[in-house]
Formats: sequence, structure tokens, C-alpha cells
Amino acid sequence: MIRDLIEGIKEETGQELTIRQIAEGLGTTPKTLSGILNEHQGISSEMAIRLSEAFGSPPSFWMKLQSDYALWHAEKKVNRSTIHHFWPLHEQSA
Repeated sequence: MIRDLIEGIKEETGQELTIRQIAEGLGTTPKTLSGILNEHQGISSEMAIRLSEAFGSPPSFWMKLQSDYALWHAEKKVNRSTIHHFWPLHEQSA
């Protein structure tokens, strides 16, 4: 998503921003921003606030993206068929 925003800025303004410029503008390091862009690092609450201020979106937008991404990965790892269901209660055979 951040890459899409960067590309949109380039298309709209003709301005090509570097990772270093964006990181400086966000008040973070290029290493941190690169980690997020390359999916090696998640978006923290603090980063969500920084991104919301920089790109004009609510922090909750960025937190939802992070949450959806984390859940997507978790769904791939968890084998639901091995989990015992406790609710709703099922009648036990006597």
C-alpha cells in the first residue's frame, strides 16, 4: 500500500521520492521503512500515526491493513481441523 501511495505521488506530481526522503519525512530510518515495504517488519501503532499524518489517512486504516495481513498469514499456518470446539456446547453421547 505504501508503494502504491509513492507511485501515486509520482504520477500526480512528477516527483520521484526515494526511500530515504520518505523515511526522513516520516521521522524514521530508511532501514525501518525498507523493512515495512519488503514485509520483513509490521506497521506499529506509532508508524500508523506517522503514515496517517504523511498520507492523509486515519491511523486505523494502517492498523487494519497490518491486522488483515497478520491474520492472512495466521490462517495459512493454523490447522483448524485439529482444534477442539468448546462453543457452542455439543451434547455428549451417553
